[in-house]
Amino acid sequence: MSGLPSFRGVLFMVVAVLAVTLAAGGVVLVLGGDPQETAHEPPRRRTPQQQTPALDKLVPTTAPVKDFGAGGAGVTPTPPRVLAVAPATIPRRTRLALAKLTHVTKAAVVDAGAVKISGTGLNLLAVDPADFRSWTPRPVADQPAVWSALARGELVADAAATREFGLVLGAHYQVDGGPRLRVAASAPLGLSGVDGLVSAELGRTLGLAPGVAVLLHGKEGRIGEAGVRKLLGKGAQVLLLDAGTRKKKQREQPVATTGRPGSYLDLYKLSATRCPGLSWTVLAAIGQVETGHGRNNGPSSAGALGPMQFMPATWKSYGVDGDGDGTADIWSPYDAVPGAANYLCATGAGQGGEKLRKAIWHYNHSWDYVDKVMGIAEAYARTYA
Repeated sequence: MSGLPSFRGVLFMVVAVLAVTLAAGGVVLVLGGDPQETAHEPPRRRTPQQQTPALDKLVPTTAPVKDFGAGGAGVTPTPPRVLAVAPATIPRRTRLALAKLTHVTKAAVVDAGAVKISGTGLNLLAVDPADFRSWTPRPVADQPAVWSALARGELVADAAATREFGLVLGAHYQVDGGPRLRVAASAPLGLSGVDGLVSAELGRTLGLAPGVAVLLHGKEGRIGEAGVRKLLGKGAQVLLLDAGTRKKKQREQPVATTGRPGSYLDLYKLSATRCPGLSWTVLAAIGQVETGHGRNNGPSSAGALGPMQFMPATWKSYGVDGDGDGTADIWSPYDAVPGAANYLCATGAGQGGEKLRKAIWHYNHSWDYVDKVMGIAEAYARTYA
């Protein structure tokens, strides 16, 4: 995103630089992915699926996954639409004015700053776990391990930062002259330019700048940047976290819907029409391999979710509202199956042949997986010819 280097610069200006060295450790909870990566990676070992009923008899369901979201009851996600960092503590009167801006329905001010790990800067927000939980995507808000880690004084790294900087989950980082920090979890935080979260108490120990970062929630694509800049003054950095959505809405055309298909067979056939040249049997085969047509929706060991096993960040880029209910739900087969068709089409599946095989490989980086999907697709073609 344009302007990100300046955003990093603001964080470096408001705090002292801390040196950190890396030590070994074990791996704990991993969530997330990147919009530019595959639907899920690395390839996952799967348990054998039970015998699956006939597709034309199997009715899709949107019933919630029983074990998902333990400890997250009552959390209503209010994703930030705007993230801004001021060069100094934001006064109370300014905070009140920010909360009263047009289209702003919720505001939060938190501590922020930067630390260094072997010469590499990490931008951190220091937050209260209970208060900040609703500011994260639901798959993150509904993971108790993330918030327990913050409460214990551990670091939760953004998924992209974990990969970019080679952070080792479970490893301890010795702050020069300060505490040892453990990277307890990695999750897609949805906060551009922010590499991780720590608790407010730990943030004070690290010397992060008090009350310099503000998050604003409201109707998507409606909060104006100019008003935020005017209140925060010269030197503030403002990021529109929903900028991609604002542009996408400008390009989108209304899509007519005809209700929900009555069986998985119909759902696969209807969804395949989103990608000219893609056979519905490929979608059906992926649905069988991934979750047995919605019977084992995850989360997987890699953090993939729903009946077509999308990583949350990939879903953010390719997910669709397939049934026209106003929500693109990663857990709903009526959204997930057409979302899979959308993703496959973007990687060339509609061209057939080797392009199709490569698109399936992008879905799960394994040629054995490709062969298995193609074999099942051929079986479906014979069965439902």
